[in-house]
Amino acid sequence: MSSPPGHPSWWAVLALLFLLGAGGTAAAEREPPGPAPVAPPLAKELARAQGPVSFLVILSEQPDPVGYLAQQGLSRSHPRIRAQALYTYLTTFAARRQAALRAWLDAQGVPYRAFYVVNALEVTGDAGLVAALRRRPEVGRLVANPRVALQPPTPVASRTAVLPDIPYGIRYTRAPQVWLQGYRGQGIVVASQDTGVDWEHPALKPRYRGWDPATRTVDHRYNWYDAWGAAGRPTRCAPDPQVPCDDNGHGTHTVGTMVGSDPGSPTGNQVGMAPEARWIGCRNMNRGVGTPASYMACFQFFLAPHPQDGDPFTEGDPARAPHVINNSWYCPPEEGCDYETLRQVVQTVDAAGILVVGSGGNNGPECASVRYPIGAYPEVFSVAAHNATGQIAYFSSRGPVAVDGSRRRKPDLSAPGVDVVSTLPGGQFGAASGTSMAAPHVAGAAALLWSAAPRLVGQLDETRRLLAGSATPVLDGQCEPDGEARSPNNVYGYGRLDVAAAVAMALAPAQLTVQVVMSDGRPATNVPVHIVDTRTGALDRAITGPDGRAVFPRVYAGTYRVRVDRFGVDTQETVSLALGEQAEITLVQPYALLLFPVYGPGPHGSR
Repeated sequence: MSSPPGHPSWWAVLALLFLLGAGGTAAAEREPPGPAPVAPPLAKELARAQGPVSFLVILSEQPDPVGYLAQQGLSRSHPRIRAQALYTYLTTFAARRQAALRAWLDAQGVPYRAFYVVNALEVTGDAGLVAALRRRPEVGRLVANPRVALQPPTPVASRTAVLPDIPYGIRYTRAPQVWLQGYRGQGIVVASQDTGVDWEHPALKPRYRGWDPATRTVDHRYNWYDAWGAAGRPTRCAPDPQVPCDDNGHGTHTVGTMVGSDPGSPTGNQVGMAPEARWIGCRNMNRGVGTPASYMACFQFFLAPHPQDGDPFTEGDPARAPHVINNSWYCPPEEGCDYETLRQVVQTVDAAGILVVGSGGNNGPECASVRYPIGAYPEVFSVAAHNATGQIAYFSSRGPVAVDGSRRRKPDLSAPGVDVVSTLPGGQFGAASGTSMAAPHVAGAAALLWSAAPRLVGQLDETRRLLAGSATPVLDGQCEPDGEARSPNNVYGYGRLDVAAAVAMALAPAQLTVQVVMSDGRPATNVPVHIVDTRTGALDRAITGPDGRAVFPRVYAGTYRVRVDRFGVDTQETVSLALGEQAEITLVQPYALLLFPVYGPGPHGSR
C-alpha cells in the first residue's frame, strides 16, 4: 500500500516507533531511581533532633512468605515444617539483599540491627545518613522508630500469696470444665511479648520452658529474649539480659492469666487458663516504653528462638517456636509507628502457623476506636474486655476499623478484662483491668483447644473459626452502620469466649452429605457444592461424585447455607447440625443444569 503524498511511509513510521520505544526503554533503564521516601514522622524527628536518632530502613525487595509456601506446596503442612522452610527462605532472602548495605554501614561505622522477619534494618544516625541512604538502590523507604510509652494498667497487689478461689475470668470462660476432661494445655507453648516476666514466681516457674524441675536447673537460652539488651536493663533486673525480668508487672500478670498455677499452695492458685502449657517470653518494653524495632525483634525471636547474644540469621531454631503469642500492647501510627511494616511482620508469623492474639485497645467507648497496630490487623485475633457480669467494659475499643479504610469488623471476641486477678512480681497476686487482661484469656483458651485437639495446631483459620463459632453471642447495635442489634458486631465481636464449647465442637465434629439430583432423579455428578457457616462466614467446597454425593467429613455444630449454582441456576437450602451429627440432605437441580458435561472433578472437600 502506498502512503499519501507528504506523509512518511508506514515502514518509516514503524521504524521510528521502534527506535523511540527502544530508546525510551534504554533511557528508562539508565535513569536512576528517585531517592527513597522518608516518612513524615521521621522527617519531623530529624528536624528537631540534636543528635543521632533510631529509624528503620525498609528495603525495596520484600519476601513473600505466603507465596513461597504455596509454591513449595507447604501451605497446609505441619507448622514445624512450615516454620523451618520459612526460616531458611527468609534468612537467605534478607542476607543476600542486605549484604551490600550492611557492608557499607560497617565501613561507615554506623550501628544497626538486621531483621529478616521483614527485610529491614534498625539504624542509628542523623539527617546526613538518611540523605545518603535515600540514594542507595536497595533502600525502599525510611520510617520512624518512635519510643511509645504505653502506660499499661498498674495492677493492685494483694497482701497474700494464696488465693481463696479461682478468678472469675477463668470460671466465666468455663476453663475448669475443660480441665475435668483432662485437657490442661499439655504439649502447647505460649509466648508473652510484654514488659517481661518474673520467671521465679511460684505460679509461673513450674511452667517456664527453661526450667527443669527434675534436675532443678534452668536454661534461659531459646526461652527468653530481651529486645532491649544489656543497655536497657533497669536496676531491679539482673545485669545479664539473658535472665528474664519484669520492670513493670504487666507482663507477669498476662502470663499468669495464660498458664499460672502453683501446685505448692493449698488452693493451687489456679489463675491461668491452661495450667499445664509452658511459656517463653520476650521483653519488648523498657519501663513501659516500646518501639517498632523492639516489637519486631520479639516476633523474630518467636519465629525462630535464638540465644540472647546469638545471630538470629544463623542460630535461630524454628523447632522451638511457640504455638501462640499474646500481645497486650499497641503502636500508634500518629506517634510514628509504620502501619504496613508491622502488619507484614504479623503476616509472616501467621504464615508460619503461629496464632497471634492481641488486645483490642482501651480507647472506647467510641466506635472505630480499634485503630492501632497490631489489634486492628485482620491477621490478629483481637480481644475486647467485659466485666464479671459479661457487660462490655466502657474502655474497651470498638470497631469498625476505619484507620486503613477497610471498615472491617473488630474486635473478634470478648473475654474477661475487668478486675482480673493474676500473678505479679515478687510472688504476689493482684487485680488489673484492660483489654490487656482479656487477650491472655483467649491465648490460654487456644492452648486448651489445641491440647484437646492436636490436629488443629497451626491450622489458624479453623482455630479462629472454632473460637468464634463457639462464643456466646451478644446482640449489640452501638457501632453497626444501621444501628441494628446483631451478632457478630463491633463491640463484642462474635461474643463472649466459651472455651468449653469450643473444645466440645472440636471433639465432636459433624458430617454433612449433600446429594444433588436432577429433576428426573438421576445423580448430578462433578457438581461443585458450597456450604457457608452462617455465623462465621467460613466457606467449604466439595464436588459430587458418581453417585451425586458431596461429603463434608468434618464440619462443626451450627447452621449452614448449602448452595449449588451451575449455569446460572442457583439452588440453596439451610441445614442446622448438632454436635457429632451425621446428616444428609438432597438438592434437586433443574434438568437444564446438566445439558452439558462438566469435566475435571476437584478434590473431595476443601479441608
